[in-house]
Amino acid sequence: MQARLLLEDGTLFTGLGFGAEGQSTGEVVFNTGITGYQEVLSDPSYCGQIVTMTYPLIGNYGITRDDFETVAPFIHGFVVRRHEPVPSNWRAQYTLDGILKEHGIIGISDIDTRMLTRILRHHGTMKGILTTGAERVEELQERLSGSPLMRDQVARTSTKSMFTSPGDRERIVLVDFGAKSGILRELTKRGCDVVVVPHDTTAEQIRKLNPDGIQLSNGPGDPKDVPHAVKMIQELLGEYPIFGICLGHQLFALACGADTSKLKFGHRGGNHPVKELETNRCYITSQNHGYTVLDESVAGTKLVVTHINNNDRTIEGLKHAEYPAFSVQYHPEAAPGPYDSSYLFDQFLDMIRTTKRNNPQKSRQAQMAASLRGELQYAQK
Repeated sequence: MQARLLLEDGTLFTGLGFGAEGQSTGEVVFNTGITGYQEVLSDPSYCGQIVTMTYPLIGNYGITRDDFETVAPFIHGFVVRRHEPVPSNWRAQYTLDGILKEHGIIGISDIDTRMLTRILRHHGTMKGILTTGAERVEELQERLSGSPLMRDQVARTSTKSMFTSPGDRERIVLVDFGAKSGILRELTKRGCDVVVVPHDTTAEQIRKLNPDGIQLSNGPGDPKDVPHAVKMIQELLGEYPIFGICLGHQLFALACGADTSKLKFGHRGGNHPVKELETNRCYITSQNHGYTVLDESVAGTKLVVTHINNNDRTIEGLKHAEYPAFSVQYHPEAAPGPYDSSYLFDQFLDMIRTTKRNNPQKSRQAQMAASLRGELQYAQK
């Protein structure tokens, strides 16, 4: 089966199709990971994107349900140099071709992914259309020019209703902007009582859940397309400890008065070096984002830069100078070889415990009794 990928600049790639048949448009991006194609496929942050893998051999270890980061993938296409149809791995439950067919995702192989990556690095990410049909190039160009990039990815990937993952320790409200399952796994592994809520949950609704801390998840798209989340964070900042990851990091920055902008071709892969400024230690991190917090916009806010990217010096971590709140641009729940960055979840819980020690709260029963006394006094007047 022949497949074609047409970029908005007119560049056409012709290769072999695998996975589903049909036509799909999206933003064409590239990922530099040598392994982890299954995590890439199932990461909600790729919603609306056609993902190119720069490593040439993809599919060789198959697919296992245990490694999925979400229930169903949201990507709009998968581009590889060589597709291996027969995996060699005792854990494999599905083939790459089979899982793409199951979820209606088009794949294309046997094209020059190095050339494609060089185009995206030089010109920046751009729209593309992927097809297994026989349409004329002019028809594809017309369809592509009339297809705007998505702006509602967070609403598409976020949970539609609240659910819980019970634990016997700190209660964490995880705001789902397109969260990877790894974040929930890291919190539940530490015994947290996690309540996962939709992206449009208000500050007042979160207060009613009586959390000890708030986790802002990763997610797809432009953080400025989620203004209601910025408002929610502004209202809760200083009231509860907050930890933001990826999109959550960008939303935290916007809530504190900083600004964000789109990167030329983004950071996507499992080998990005990040330096922690306090210790000068370098971490190899997993990343997937197309936007960054502008360095110059942090000046004049109460934010402090904690981490930077060693490749391009962009901001990778922030903390608030007064309130118990911090964020990172990369994925500490991922394990691109080392597990170095998982300490950030422990740091978050330590922050919660320190905050509670320094600001002891009345018990819930005492709060209800005080509220009732106030209502009685008001009624007597």
